[in-house]
Amino acid sequence: MKIHLVDGTYELFRSFFGAPPKKAPDGREIGATLGLLNSLLSLIAKSDGTHVACAFDHVIASFRNELFPGYKTGQGVDPTLLAQFLLAEEATAALGFVVWSMVEFEADDAIASAVARFRNEPEVEQIIICSPDKDLAQLVSGTHIVSWDRRRDILYDEAGVVEKYGVPPASIADWLALVGDAADGFPGVPAWGAKSAATVLAQYGQIKSIPEDPSEWNLGAARARRLADTLKAHAEDVQLYRRLATLRQDVPLKEQLHDLEWRGAQPRFRQLCLELGDHTLADRVPRWIA
Repeated sequence: MKIHLVDGTYELFRSFFGAPPKKAPDGREIGATLGLLNSLLSLIAKSDGTHVACAFDHVIASFRNELFPGYKTGQGVDPTLLAQFLLAEEATAALGFVVWSMVEFEADDAIASAVARFRNEPEVEQIIICSPDKDLAQLVSGTHIVSWDRRRDILYDEAGVVEKYGVPPASIADWLALVGDAADGFPGVPAWGAKSAATVLAQYGQIKSIPEDPSEWNLGAARARRLADTLKAHAEDVQLYRRLATLRQDVPLKEQLHDLEWRGAQPRFRQLCLELGDHTLADRVPRWIA
């Protein structure tokens, strides 16, 4: 079997900026939610996945905000998008998918925990992480655990991660700590760009393994010295950034493997579609739970 783990928050954002706005009969903006549901139905129709779970950021905040005040929050997010978060979770569950709603943790942590839990199950042929998020690239392993950019229809196995970022999945958190992640709100280390970080980490794997003597870095002397100086000056910061970038694998998910099997939409999904004023979604559902 193949497991598809969907970053529901990413899909909701993608739909908000990619699908046309639409209002329900009661006046609520629901365009992003409808886009998400269409995406999930397309996933069922076009993939050979039988087991699916969707992780959502119930709120755009987590334990990481306590570690670093500048970490991402819901500030600046369009209120009409934020207002659809609860509806998106409700609709996804009604469509019959397992929903992981994160408050203390993030959606990415739920996906990481699911990978850790199910990767060694003998029935699992492949785990497909449905998101192009670079944070999730750290979970990729060989061809067994891959990430799928559904918008571009690109599948990244371990070799693909190395080709894209210049480092293997095991170094992604270190790479992000050095380069920074504007989407998550931490800046990285001054002077360290994607290419510099990839060049150094490709040799040493992790920040803690980088030699203090920059002459060993296989870079130009002046460039290596500048990078070494900024890394030393920001030694505490970079360890914090690495902690922020490292996905947690201890989210207390209650589901077992058999719980992830998609058996069909719940009867209430049809009623929900009527409430949203959409008369086509229910017709596209290939299977219903009696």
